Amino acid sequence: MTTPRSPGGTLALAATLLGLGLSATSAHAALPLGAKAPDFTAQATLGGHEFRFSLADALRHGPVVVYFYPAAFTEGCTIEAHDFAAAIPDYKAAGATVIGVSEDGIAKLDKFSVSECQGKFPVAADADGSIARRYDALLPIVHFASRTSYVIAPDGSVLESYNAMNPDGHVQKTLAAVQAWQARRKS
Repeated sequence: MTTPRSPGGTLALAATLLGLGLSATSAHAALPLGAKAPDFTAQATLGGHEFRFSLADALRHGPVVVYFYPAAFTEGCTIEAHDFAAAIPDYKAAGATVIGVSEDGIAKLDKFSVSECQGKFPVAADADGSIARRYDALLPIVHFASRTSYVIAPDGSVLESYNAMNPDGHVQKTLAAVQAWQARRKS
C-alpha cells in the first residue's frame, strides 16, 4: 500500500482529487446570461506566434467565444481544440472570434496552438488562474480551469454559458448562440 507521501501515493492522491474536482462540476457556468463579462488581457499565441490578447479589442469586431479548458495536450482538451478548429469557418461566417484559456504556460500553449488548434484560433495563458477565477471557471479542490464556454456579445454581456467536462457540446452550444445573435442582428 502506498501512502500519500510516497511517489505512488502522491500520484494516486492527485488523481483522486482530480476525479473529485471533475465530477463536482455543475451543469451551469456561474456567470448568468446577460451579466457583464469580466474584461481581460492575456499573453496568447496563434499558430505559435505570441501576442497580447485583449477581450475589449476583440469585442469591437463582434462576439467572442471564450472557452476555458483544464490542460493542453490532455485527451478532452485535444478533442475540444480539434472541434473548435474545425468550426472556425462557421464562427467567422457569423462574425465571431474564438479564444481558449488555460492555466498552461505560454511555451506549452505555443505548441498546442500549432498542433491541436491547428493555427486556426488563439489560446491564452492564465498561469495564476485569475481570469478563470473571475469567470467562475475553476474546478473545486484542484488547481485547473473547468471546461466552461462563454459567448460574449460586443456590448460585453454574456449571451451563452455552458459548463460540462465532456468536450462534446461546447462548439454546438456556442456556435448556436453566435448564429442566433447574428440572426437577431440581421432582422
